[in-house]
Amino acid sequence: MEDKRGRVYYVQGIPVPETPSPNQQPRPWKETKVVGKPLPRIDAYERVSGTAVYPSDVSLPDMLYGAILRCPHSHARVKSVDTRDAEKMPGVSAVITGKTPGAGIDWAYSRDMKVKIFDSRCRFEGEEVAAVAAENPYLARDALQAIKVDYEILPFVSDERKSLEPGVPAVHDSGNRVAPPVSYQRGNVEKGFSEADVVLEESYRTECEIHTPMETHGCVAKWDGDRLTLWESTQGVYAVQARVAEVLGLPLANVRVIGHYMGGGFGSKLGPGKYTIIAALLARKTARPVKLFITREESTLCVGNRPPSNMRLKAGVKKDGTLTALDFSCVGTGGAYPAGGVGGVDNVVKELYLCPHVRTRMTDVYINAGPARAFRAPGHPQGAWALEQMMDALAEAIHMDPVEFRLKNISAYSQSREGNPPYTSTGLAMCLSE
Repeated sequence: MEDKRGRVYYVQGIPVPETPSPNQQPRPWKETKVVGKPLPRIDAYERVSGTAVYPSDVSLPDMLYGAILRCPHSHARVKSVDTRDAEKMPGVSAVITGKTPGAGIDWAYSRDMKVKIFDSRCRFEGEEVAAVAAENPYLARDALQAIKVDYEILPFVSDERKSLEPGVPAVHDSGNRVAPPVSYQRGNVEKGFSEADVVLEESYRTECEIHTPMETHGCVAKWDGDRLTLWESTQGVYAVQARVAEVLGLPLANVRVIGHYMGGGFGSKLGPGKYTIIAALLARKTARPVKLFITREESTLCVGNRPPSNMRLKAGVKKDGTLTALDFSCVGTGGAYPAGGVGGVDNVVKELYLCPHVRTRMTDVYINAGPARAFRAPGHPQGAWALEQMMDALAEAIHMDPVEFRLKNISAYSQSREGNPPYTSTGLAMCLSE
């Protein structure tokens, strides 16, 4: 605001003159001490010497080892779980199922999609059925083998391309469509194609990819009264803290998450998993710390993936290299639960290259497979790969150098955001030129 005594503005209660005095003028940079300088990592010695303690290295006094029994079927209903033989085994301290007091809690995949931690309907191979805690990991695995489960095996669908076909088994009672297709449009693509000298159309597919970090997913859980400490292999200690507190009904201050080091994550460890909650439940039941890390085999089933994408792209271009229209559609899946199966796939089509007429349509479906998780720029690699393939094909069709073609169509502003805010730079021109 303006002060009546002079041109003075107040920012958060601090007076700021309209024109800074010479003493307030920013000084030009001289030689920097940090920016552009090679600096040793503060944790470099610990990492290269092997002295860094990762969550899977944590060992506490009186600690037990947890393991999870998972459904071996793509789609099944759990009719009964008999844990009596497992409970009698020497060295087994706890066995929990969905009927164990305190274990029948909810796990939310979205606001509208909640299941139980041990749900009676398993919608993918690897869904959790029961868990044990024992004196060592070998006893824990043996105890899993002693649990008898009676399954009603149900029909399943494993190919997202067939998920919406008539007669295909339903993953959920509501059907296999996660939500109505999400559409975006600017301009008029039909007009754009009519203005083009060359129109090409192609279909592209990317397969499902698995993260496979060196350190598998898991944690060590320890209770101190009503306070829980977790040593979790995670990319987001605060995300784990908030979600665990929510699921277990604890005050945020009662959950502490320690994650000094992590043996890879690539997006799949941005939050906790059911394994985190199960470790906490086992630790609470036994009143002892519990270490629960999934096996490498389990990591291929239940802790995320980059979803497969089935994309169609139609593009128009003039002989001088001007893009006239892009029409993009994608069918994808996040697995058996809402997990962003098509999230972000069309972003580069809408934004990367200057084009006045663009339309996208995204269809997310369910299949009987483990839920997706973030994976290094979720959605971007699939959409970028399809778009760049098309850009190469268009450049060849009009006999233009593919780099020159891209440089001609770099946008200086956001084309899909409201108000079309300008970019300082997308960095693309420098990347292509240098």
